[in-house]
Amino acid sequence: MTGVIFDIKKFSIHDGPGIRTTVFLKGCPLRCLWCHNPESQSPRPELMLRPQRCIGCGACVNACPEGAIALQDGRVVTDMERCARCGACAAVCFAEARERVGREVTVAEVMAEVEQDVPFYDESGGGVTFSGGEPLAQPDFLRALLIACREREIHTAVDTCGFAPWEVVDSLRKHVDLFLYDLKLIDEAHHRRFTGASNALILANLRALAERGHAITLRVPVIPGITDDEENLRQIGALAAELGIQQIDRLPYHAIGAEKYKRLGRRYEMEVNR
Repeated sequence: MTGVIFDIKKFSIHDGPGIRTTVFLKGCPLRCLWCHNPESQSPRPELMLRPQRCIGCGACVNACPEGAIALQDGRVVTDMERCARCGACAAVCFAEARERVGREVTVAEVMAEVEQDVPFYDESGGGVTFSGGEPLAQPDFLRALLIACREREIHTAVDTCGFAPWEVVDSLRKHVDLFLYDLKLIDEAHHRRFTGASNALILANLRALAERGHAITLRVPVIPGITDDEENLRQIGALAAELGIQQIDRLPYHAIGAEKYKRLGRRYEMEVNR
C-alpha cells in the first residue's frame, strides 16, 4: 500500500492533544482562496522554484530528461509545459533553488518515522495526525495508516474538511480517535464562492459523525472579511451546540502561502478575489 505525502512534521503541538507527528497527505478537492499549503492541492508531485537562489551552474539543464530547462542569457528558464515533475533537476540543485514537492511512500515507511517518537506520545498523551491537503482523498492509504497506528496503540487524529462520500468516512471512522473537522462557512453560496464547492456534504458528514458519538474538534479559520462575520460565527456556534461539540479552535489567518504560489508559478487568488 502506497500513497503520496508532501511532508512529515515532528513535535507538532497544534494538531491535536499532546506532542504529535503530523503526516501531510497530498491532494484536496477544495480550492480555498486563503489556502496556505497550495502544494497540497494536486494529488501529484510538483516542482517548486526559488529563482533567487539559483547560481546558474547549469546542473539542472543537463539533468532534465525532458529537455524542459535551458540557459538563456545567463538565466535558467523552465518550460513547465514540458516538465514531468520527475525531480531530477531538484536532485542536483546544490543551491536548493528547485524542490520536488510530494513523494510516494509505503505505509511501512511512514510508520518507521512515526514510531521513532512513541516515547513522546506516551509521555504527553499525543499521537499521529493525518492532515493534508485532504487525507480522505487517499482513503485506502489513510485507512492502512490508521490501522497500523491502532495496532501499535498510537492515538490518531484526522484533520479533514469533510468533503468526501459518506461511504469513505464510514469506512475509516472506527479507526479514528479524534476528528479535527475544518468548518469554514455555513452559507452554501459563500462556501461555493470561496472554496469552489458546496458545503452540503461537509455538513452532512459532520452531523453523521456527531450523531454516532465520535470525538470532534471544530477548526474554524478566521479569514478577515470572509469567515469572521458575526452571522457565520453565530451559526457555527449554534451548530456545535446542537451537535454537542464542545471544542472549537480558531485558526488565525496568515499569508505565508502567497510565496508558495509564486514558487509553483500560480496566482494567489486571495489577493485578487476579495
